Amino acid sequence: MELKNLDTFIQVAELCSFTKAAEKIGCSQSTVSFQIKQLETSLGIQLFERINHTVSLTSKGREVLQYAHSINQLTHELEKQINEEDDASGHIRIAMADSLCNWLLKSNFDVFRVQHEKITLKIIAASTEEMFRLLNQNEVDLVYTLDNHFYNRDYVIACEEKLGTHFVVGAKSPLGERENIPIAEIVDYPFILTEKGMSYRRLMDEKLASMSLEINPVLEVGNADLICSLVEQEMGISFLPDFVTQKAVEEGRLKYLDTENFEIDIWKQLIYHRDKWVTDSMKYVIDFLAEKNVDSKE
Repeated sequence: MELKNLDTFIQVAELCSFTKAAEKIGCSQSTVSFQIKQLETSLGIQLFERINHTVSLTSKGREVLQYAHSINQLTHELEKQINEEDDASGHIRIAMADSLCNWLLKSNFDVFRVQHEKITLKIIAASTEEMFRLLNQNEVDLVYTLDNHFYNRDYVIACEEKLGTHFVVGAKSPLGERENIPIAEIVDYPFILTEKGMSYRRLMDEKLASMSLEINPVLEVGNADLICSLVEQEMGISFLPDFVTQKAVEEGRLKYLDTENFEIDIWKQLIYHRDKWVTDSMKYVIDFLAEKNVDSKE
């Protein structure tokens, strides 16, 4: 069994395509097919099912993929040890909720860059549905959701945290002094919200719809920090995760509304595909994000 055949196998498994794997590796599709056939012959099993031009792993293929990742990782570590290399390099693609982008880059990212200067990141703001489409097509390496709790055996949850949400107003708003405010009373106030259909905004809209209510915002914008700033200026009400608003509330710039029977919990989850080979650079990024998650709880 040749290591190059295992490398090719990993690429086909991740990309679900012989053609895309050949393009990534830089060889012909026939070469990829031949290497996979060699591997299947040496192992005595079928690794892929090929139906109507689609490629998917067999159950045995999934088992082999786990071993292939382990062998690749051990080979990489051996080469690093022999060559005394410590610096990981690579380009990591992360799809995430727009509200997490500022949180990611606000603190400690400069430290990460100093420690891992050869690692580059690409951040793609997307809806939860779009994130998983990108993940399944191997167009991103990680997704960072801000939504309902998600679990699927095809994915690995690297870290997760349950978060609270609140309606928020500026510190001088009379609404901030009241208790048990009926939701039906505030829906007609001017609202500044994230885009319709995006993570916690979608969950809020669904909850309101179950109560036969709806909010028509005066402004929709993806930047949660900008929304906070506008709400502080008494431009309207918003609905945001607590990790976005907590500091402003503690400093007396915003207030949480005490609403009646309206609770929504969301989850921040860092996820990658079970079939993905976790490189050193990807592991360092996962560790960085997981550490930020711990810091945000303290």
